[in-house]
Amino acid sequence: MSTPTARCPALFIAAPASGQGKTTVTAGLARLLRNQGKVVRVFKTGPDYLDPQILAQASGQPVDQLDLWMAGEAYCRQRFYDAACEADLILVEGAMGLFDGEPSSADLAALFAIPMAIVMDVKGMAQTAAALVSGLASFRDDIYIAGLVANACGSQRHRELIEGALPATIPLLAAVPRDPDLALPERHLGLVQAAEIREDLEARFEAGARALEAAGLLEALAALPPVTFAAPQEQLAAVKPVLKGRTIGVARDAAFSFIYQANLDLLEQMGATLRFFSPLTDSRLPQCDALWLPGGYPELHALQLANNSAMRSAIEAFYRADKPILAECGGLLYCLETLTDYDDITHPMLGLLPGQGAMRGRRGCQGMQTAELPEGPVRGHAHHRSMAEGTPEPIAHGRRQRHPAPGEAIYRQNRLTATYLHLFFPNNPDAVARLFSASPAHCELQHSEAFTHAAQ
Repeated sequence: MSTPTARCPALFIAAPASGQGKTTVTAGLARLLRNQGKVVRVFKTGPDYLDPQILAQASGQPVDQLDLWMAGEAYCRQRFYDAACEADLILVEGAMGLFDGEPSSADLAALFAIPMAIVMDVKGMAQTAAALVSGLASFRDDIYIAGLVANACGSQRHRELIEGALPATIPLLAAVPRDPDLALPERHLGLVQAAEIREDLEARFEAGARALEAAGLLEALAALPPVTFAAPQEQLAAVKPVLKGRTIGVARDAAFSFIYQANLDLLEQMGATLRFFSPLTDSRLPQCDALWLPGGYPELHALQLANNSAMRSAIEAFYRADKPILAECGGLLYCLETLTDYDDITHPMLGLLPGQGAMRGRRGCQGMQTAELPEGPVRGHAHHRSMAEGTPEPIAHGRRQRHPAPGEAIYRQNRLTATYLHLFFPNNPDAVARLFSASPAHCELQHSEAFTHAAQ
């Protein structure tokens, strides 16, 4: 039986480093095509929560994160195939520089033979931009550089200098003018979320769309041949409705917004009913059997969280009823006794877990890890600028992707599981189902490399 395939034009938006304008170009292009009535499916490389919010608003379509280590090749292949069956164009925004990380943006592009456009901020350089993109193109022989997008180009003469220095094999796809109205807001660990600046983003998307159209990027895209995307030869493990009849309350508001759409989709595929609530503004929980407190920015809303005593009492009662709660990163901070914000003001939190949380300025912690849960190993990542002190002895630590030192602590108090790790549920659906199930898990910690899910 032959493997199903689908053909669709695709472009991978990469850069030599962060801060070059990848998201600005990806969002502007998605909006340009959307305005023309096209269906654009956008993907983001790596475990990013904020850029997907922006890209989803620009494209009008859901945006999935794709990471070969965290999600697995079969998962990525299935998502590309599904998108190719419905889209007029697939866009993939890379992470960091195109060769940074293991796996890198280049690894993903090479595996699926997606041509790459290099976005480069050319302010302060001309012919050197051509030299840099030439070096990137020749660094590996398994990637195809379709051309350069010169971002923040100062003038027509500036464009001519860059274009004249490029080799014949690397065309100038577009020269985007230097215009502060095009650039998307800077973020620190993302202090700016899409929902908070929606109207401002709309204006920037439209300005970006006009600039990219004027720069001739559509004509360059038309010359790209379609990419053939094949469905996985080995199907993903069948998802069983093991959570049928279970209702999971999911915290979702300005304080708790780091939620993979893939995680929500999986819970629903397993039969769970999802009920969203706001720890900031709601006075009671929805009727539910389990809670998920995802990551976000509780430190920016600590006073409001502390003052919502009705919600705090409701969650405390839920915990005392011995029902399962998963708290990730920001959710972990919310579960502690106190949280000290950036202004050095300490606020009372839920007190479900002993300990004090505090922000620590610009110092951060990040990295890919496997959460060694009693229910089974689940891959994910850590990314935070806070610390938790006075916490109890953890039941386990995350296993780092490429370092022997113990990773993030994993705490278990009654049915509460709390950790700085953000879990990618599709990596091990069986473990996630057990985590939210009616009965607590009694299995011992698993330290095997074997996963029950096909995403390895």
